[in-house]
Amino acid sequence: MSTIVLDNIGLLVTNDPAHGEGILGTRRDAAVVIEDGRVADVTSAGAAADERIDAGGRCVIPGFVDSHTHLVFAGDRAEEFAARMAGAPYAAGGIRATVASTRAASDEQLRELAAARRRETLRAGITHTEIKSGYALDVEGERRLCEIASELTDDVTFLGAHLLPPEFDHRADEYVALVCGEMLDACRPFSRWIDVFCERGAFDGDQSRQVLEAGRRAGLGLRVHANQLGRGPGVQVAVEMGAASADHCTHLSTADVDALASSQTVATLLPATDFSTRQPYPDARRLLDAGATVALATNCNPGSSYTTSMSFCIALAVRDLRMTVDEALQAATLGGARALRRDDVGHLRPGARADVAILDAPSPAHLVYRPGVPLITATIAAGRRVH
Repeated sequence: MSTIVLDNIGLLVTNDPAHGEGILGTRRDAAVVIEDGRVADVTSAGAAADERIDAGGRCVIPGFVDSHTHLVFAGDRAEEFAARMAGAPYAAGGIRATVASTRAASDEQLRELAAARRRETLRAGITHTEIKSGYALDVEGERRLCEIASELTDDVTFLGAHLLPPEFDHRADEYVALVCGEMLDACRPFSRWIDVFCERGAFDGDQSRQVLEAGRRAGLGLRVHANQLGRGPGVQVAVEMGAASADHCTHLSTADVDALASSQTVATLLPATDFSTRQPYPDARRLLDAGATVALATNCNPGSSYTTSMSFCIALAVRDLRMTVDEALQAATLGGARALRRDDVGHLRPGARADVAILDAPSPAHLVYRPGVPLITATIAAGRRVH
């Protein structure tokens, strides 16, 4: 077995206080020993190895874990975005435009588009990503989206309950029955998770529970789009059903915050979405002070957050969500792993997958200090340099 050493690290973030200082477990003048794609040891610079990667005194962090994305789609909604910037309100119904384009695209086109977006995420330091379906809203279309997503990640989420398709207007209960039956059966072989958009204009609390319960019976983990456009039942449904994550969490009551803080459900915040839709930002400080676990994710999608930059999300989280740099970085790495209920990514203690991002900077603070600057100089996934 060959040994690779990522050496000459000026500042290493392990996300494990047992291997360094503070909540990020930082070490100076460090090295990471990699064997068979996993971290074998965290040690001082200068360790012996068969192969050496020189970090050049730069800062090294765990690869970002993006726990909420919609990478498999076709079409473009730039005009909708421009109209919104000119004052048009955001509404969930814009999803239908992407559904029409995605349904019309071939498998080959969707594969090429999704693979290009995944390469872009690797350049952004995202070493692990979740990918949702949800832009076909029919049985065969959702199945092929899940299958294509499964070629890029083992964290595929079936999101047939994304929106009511036009052919089911005024027949929401019939569509929910389809999602919970034939559509779920078709998508389950490719999926680890099931999700539902519990929001006005999408699915109500009872319909959301029905979808989640069907997914649980099928052996899938649970996720919920919750409380994006206003206060509603989404967070409470997520906690009640034991979902791994409630995503968006923009509009929270005190009861919602308390429920998240007293549960294992991660509050996954998507600040690039709120930036893009001109919605209020979620109050991460309130969640963290209450004891809730917080993740940051990009929500890369064509309508409300067409970005693959986790660095941008971190900068927004510090400036507008009232997080510290350390909290935001941990939410974008270990927080994402917890939202996916994984213990093999999001940190660099021995046994973890060797997923790292090398910053062209001396510390993670530069992700916020230099917003918009591409500071990811190299990305390593499972011990292999991918950017």
